[in-house]
Amino acid sequence: MESWRSMNNPIQNVKEKLTKQNLKTFLLITFGTFIFAIGIYFFKFPNNFSTGGVSGISILLGRIFPSFSTADIMWIINIILLIVGFIILGRGFGVLTVYCSMLLSFLTWLFEKVIPLSKPLTDQPFLELCYGMMLPAVGSAILFNCNASSGGTDIVAMIIKKYSTMNISGALFAVDCVIVVVSFMVFDLTTGLCSVLGLMAKTLLIDKSIERMKLNKYFTIISSKPDEICEFIMNGLDRSATVYHGEGVYSHKDKKIILTVVDVRQAVLLQRFIDEVDPQAFLMVTKSSEVVGKGFMSYI
Repeated sequence: MESWRSMNNPIQNVKEKLTKQNLKTFLLITFGTFIFAIGIYFFKFPNNFSTGGVSGISILLGRIFPSFSTADIMWIINIILLIVGFIILGRGFGVLTVYCSMLLSFLTWLFEKVIPLSKPLTDQPFLELCYGMMLPAVGSAILFNCNASSGGTDIVAMIIKKYSTMNISGALFAVDCVIVVVSFMVFDLTTGLCSVLGLMAKTLLIDKSIERMKLNKYFTIISSKPDEICEFIMNGLDRSATVYHGEGVYSHKDKKIILTVVDVRQAVLLQRFIDEVDPQAFLMVTKSSEVVGKGFMSYI
């Protein structure tokens, strides 16, 4: 009876879904979308940097069809691609991406109405290119790390990734190359060359940002006090570990070897604890950005 009441109580269902982790994810994707919009509107649009994505397509179409605003073009393209992504990538992906895509389009439209720009902010195109690439790249990395997307050609890239071995940055590069080539035909040579440079920088930044956000550390610990270390890993860090038995080649003494994976912050705490309880412990620490399992990345 209680289960039936819960299923038919929308307020209770909402409360159950508003967990701490869900709230953190919501705030992260909102922040990522916000800095994405700042980079696009204030740095890419005024300089016509067509480095790919829906923003790049919108800049090109805005020049070809000056009667349409860039923000309006973004709305139309994003809605079309959202429908395609929702069908192919599933409902869970669609919900997050609908929010990000609509928020991005809304913020771009809002900036256009509230802070209209008739020219670039500065007279330094290279400086604006750096910010125009850095902010959207970091924003995209935050969204991808939350299993979401800003929409647009990011959806096309994630579809390619789903059905091939190509990573996200490689898929984005392949999709965006076409847009950059067209920018040479629509704008002048300088703008086209800046777009090429921006595309290369954006691809590298997204790849490195995603890798950094997913970074964990894999510990191999050989210690004379394995019980204390394992207890700290479980109770102090809320992680798990695996222990197996080995033998020292020189001493022929039995050894217990601890294997565990923690995030970057926890790695500092673990190293400090080991240094306190067993300064003679032998540690091997390896960086890893692909850890799949409970508490880390999921298989899906």
